Amino acid sequence: MGESPSMALRFYNTLTQQVEPFAPLSGNVVRMYTCGPTVYNYIHIGNLRTFTFQDVLRRWLRARGYSLDHVMNITDVEDKIIRSAAAANQSIYEYTAQYITAFLEDVKTLRLEHPEHLVKATDFIPDMVAAIEKLRDRGFTYSSDGSVYYRIANFPSYGKLSHHDFSGIRAGARVDVDEYDKDDARDFVLWKAQKEGEPGWESPLGAGRPGWHIECSVMAMKLLGETLDIHTGGVDLAFPHHENEIAQSEAITGKTFVRYWLHAEHLIVEGQKMSKSLGNFYTLRDVLAMGYAPEAVRYLLASVPYRKKLNFTFDGIKAAATSIDRLRNYKLRLDTAKLAPGVNQKLVARTEAAHNAFDQALDDDLNTAEALAAVFEYVRDTNTAMDAGEFLAGNAPGAQEFLARFDSVFDVLRPSANASASGDSQIDALVAERSAAKKSRDFARADQIRAELAARGIILEDTKDGVRWKRQ
Repeated sequence: MGESPSMALRFYNTLTQQVEPFAPLSGNVVRMYTCGPTVYNYIHIGNLRTFTFQDVLRRWLRARGYSLDHVMNITDVEDKIIRSAAAANQSIYEYTAQYITAFLEDVKTLRLEHPEHLVKATDFIPDMVAAIEKLRDRGFTYSSDGSVYYRIANFPSYGKLSHHDFSGIRAGARVDVDEYDKDDARDFVLWKAQKEGEPGWESPLGAGRPGWHIECSVMAMKLLGETLDIHTGGVDLAFPHHENEIAQSEAITGKTFVRYWLHAEHLIVEGQKMSKSLGNFYTLRDVLAMGYAPEAVRYLLASVPYRKKLNFTFDGIKAAATSIDRLRNYKLRLDTAKLAPGVNQKLVARTEAAHNAFDQALDDDLNTAEALAAVFEYVRDTNTAMDAGEFLAGNAPGAQEFLARFDSVFDVLRPSANASASGDSQIDALVAERSAAKKSRDFARADQIRAELAARGIILEDTKDGVRWKRQ
């Protein structure tokens, strides 16, 4: 059962650059929007760092007595998707379907809770057209070559989220692409005129499709109302994406769009920026294929407070697995130890102190590192007490309850199905896909799969019985 809502809960708000006490705008329901995946490929561990933070946030809000009305979007139409679908000779629906399925599988594997609403951008095109028409009627747009742009000069507070001074922007400088450089403030596209070979929708604005930024504004307000309590995403989205969301939404309503903006810092790999050119670009599937357990990945991603850079290392995953083993062994000892009857009041107080320390750490802008420290200090102290015969039968329920509270947020104690087995089945699926690609003479895809498997340390062998694979 949830508790009565906490007045101690506080978050760092990117908008105000301050840690602020949190309470929803109305009642007990937190209206939250989180930027979900752009489904043009498998999501990578950097994406999963943000999604794991959002999951911890969800779970802690609920643990603190709030209920959630949470929307996560799936971006299923934008520049990269259109290019990738065209290269694969597929419609955007065909192309994105496989990656939406893969995303849902990864979410399940990593034990990320489902939001109350998981929505696709293409299901809201008429609402996006209506929003653009409202912006046009209020003088915030102009048209050029069949496309519609947002005139940021007409929104004086543009830049209030990213805290940049954009007063010197060039009037009329505009950008058509969905993503562009930090600090490069330009009028951005709301509706893109359809080009030959591209998907498009008929509308009063002409045939075309929405720009990326209007998608999130519309889905958020359509499902959650004009003012949201919390909006989250990776720090890279603060500008231009979230800045543009504010400009669009507040120009339509005249009201504050979001009260608390929470942004997760970047993930780096072995001290370096993750990139395909450096060979350090990993999906969850890549990591599982190496034999690591999903809960070890989850633990590592959750262990560093979300506003700090996370250095993802394979030593770090091994250490996470060791930490989980320690906790599982402790739980087993609690559940099976033959303890003397009675209650040690000092340990009752110690349990209460650990519980408070854990709660206070997460109340403090989700300080997961401090929360974990409270857990492991308690495990050490009570293991020592058990060794000395001081931990009595009446102390066990409090310890078990504390461990359950920890796991209601971190969710790592339950073992997954064999990680290497699931990795093997993914490799089998890729090998089968490569064979099918060769059969249909799609040699580019076949070569791409071979390279992807080679990057995982998988060697393919052609035999008279078909293709076999082995690890290097």
